[in-house]
Amino acid sequence: MIQAVGLTSNPRKALPPAVDDVSFEARAGRVTVLLGASGAGKTTVLRLMLELQQGRGLTYFRGRPLHRIAHPSREVGVLLGDVPGHPSRTVRGHLRMLCAATGVPVRRADEVLEVVGLVSLRDERLGTLSRGMDRRLGLACALLADPHTLVLDAPADGLSSRENRWLHGMLRAHADQGGTVLTTTTDPKEAARTADQVVTLKEGRLVADQDAADFARTRLRPRVAVRSPHAARLAALLTKEARTAHCSVEVVQEDGNRLSVYGSTCAHVGEAAFRHGILIHQLADETGDMGSDAVVMAAVGVVGAGARVEASATADCTESDTDTDTDDPFDNLAEAEAEAEAETVEVGSEAEVERPDTTPPPAPAQSPPLPSPRAADALSALPPPISVRSAPSPLRPLRYELRRAAGISTGFLTGAAVLVVSALTAVLLARVGHTPQARLLAAWPAQLPLPPAALGAGLLGALAFGDEFRHPALAADRGTVPRRLGMLTAKLVVAAFTALLLAFLTMGCNAEVLYLLYGREFAKVPGDWLALTASWFGLVVGCAWAGVLAAGVFRSTTAGLAAVLAVPVAVVPLVQAAAGNTSVRTAAGLSVRLREVLLVQWPFGGERYLSAAVRLVAQPVGWALALSLTTLLCAYLFTTLRSRVR
Repeated sequence: MIQAVGLTSNPRKALPPAVDDVSFEARAGRVTVLLGASGAGKTTVLRLMLELQQGRGLTYFRGRPLHRIAHPSREVGVLLGDVPGHPSRTVRGHLRMLCAATGVPVRRADEVLEVVGLVSLRDERLGTLSRGMDRRLGLACALLADPHTLVLDAPADGLSSRENRWLHGMLRAHADQGGTVLTTTTDPKEAARTADQVVTLKEGRLVADQDAADFARTRLRPRVAVRSPHAARLAALLTKEARTAHCSVEVVQEDGNRLSVYGSTCAHVGEAAFRHGILIHQLADETGDMGSDAVVMAAVGVVGAGARVEASATADCTESDTDTDTDDPFDNLAEAEAEAEAETVEVGSEAEVERPDTTPPPAPAQSPPLPSPRAADALSALPPPISVRSAPSPLRPLRYELRRAAGISTGFLTGAAVLVVSALTAVLLARVGHTPQARLLAAWPAQLPLPPAALGAGLLGALAFGDEFRHPALAADRGTVPRRLGMLTAKLVVAAFTALLLAFLTMGCNAEVLYLLYGREFAKVPGDWLALTASWFGLVVGCAWAGVLAAGVFRSTTAGLAAVLAVPVAVVPLVQAAAGNTSVRTAAGLSVRLREVLLVQWPFGGERYLSAAVRLVAQPVGWALALSLTTLLCAYLFTTLRSRVR
């Protein structure tokens, strides 16, 4: 169950808080609906419950706050707004990536796709989905880890009437299996029809917390919907008859030829129209508005001793099978039958003024019927439960990162662009001449701070974390991207592999193009190729890591790429200035002194490799990269510890 206690948002300057001291319970096995008009604070309440917004109050999910739950996605399935996925990723690829992030079997993606009816759209891109399909995908993401609690913000938004019945059947099935369901809506009729408990909000405050039957009896009013070309005449007639009989009847003219009659019945209205020869196009019992925050188009009159005219909301009246409009009755026959089956709720209401004995008493209140998951739709079945939870594995972040990187074409397009630009740059440098062979193979002009391969690797590294904050796939359960060391390690490993592959392909393509155009002389390998190759790989991998760390610290791809460019532009001059100082000593002979201290002979000539690594790091660019990576890693660790302390 969910227990929300004293939820209060922080005030906005001189304005009052959007939510003020809201407390309620959503019990297991029941569907709870937060009801309120737009701006009533429903979404703010959900964000406070999920710790996505600063404020006061406590929320317990089965006795624990969300930040104390080890795997939030397995406890709470969340749908807030649109699905936070990359628009170029496919539906199936997005779910498979989330499977790796939450540690559930990859087959789970196909199971939830079948349940929500998106099997035929599994290869569609997220950016091409309609609003209704996006809602279905959001529900699939919420059900992916088989959570106990579902927290859904306006899940029926953008769905058709048939899809609404299917959705409510699924939510009912989840509650019947012992789960907790909390949703929001602005439609009181939908709340009375689908919920077990209705929590009403108004201007950020709790108005009522009631069972659905009590809500329908006390806060909804039955009405008679009438459509007639002589609406004004019929309204005046009903007013006159009610005044004569001393009855409390409210007649509201809504849009010219439509009337809403409160306090009467279809039989009384129909008999009055028949006696006076008034043509009726529609006559149906409906569940009306909540009766307090309404906009009256034209109040014809409320009759009876001491009666008063009340504002009445212009509601969405549903066409029922009693409709006898002049349009072809077969045009909307199927829709009318579906709407009559799903939305017609006959709920009585106690009259505000006692009727005399000459009029029949109002019908007693009754609970609105709840749709059965079997009768609602065949697609209402939930996905099978996950019986065995996968144990924590160090390979889980790596699988997630591989699926994230390979799921969109950005990395492949960036690599192709780097290869083309590097080849063209190498050809231009060879044509101009006076370029060292090492820079020629790396396509690195002296006028540029970094070669194209290093810039491309830095961009791919920056995208590794930048995309997480623009399209937070890791935050499907809470809305914030966690800074975990396991995820950082996986991103660094994948970024290093991508950078090495890009560096190798770049040098190979450049050498091949130079050989084809200018011959073997321009494609020859330098004598110190081993040290140069190590320096080249170290430069590209260092730029990729700088992009990953900077994007993780500053939550931005642009900041990650800026950190990569800052290494040659700002950090290298500082290192050169420090190294040029006469008081700075070099670390020459480090390997020999280490051997003397340890009194151990280096196997396989290991001192040579150590000396090469020291010379590599001792270069200005190497020092600058090492300094930048150390600073960024310390900043990442600091932000990680600070978030955990908070």
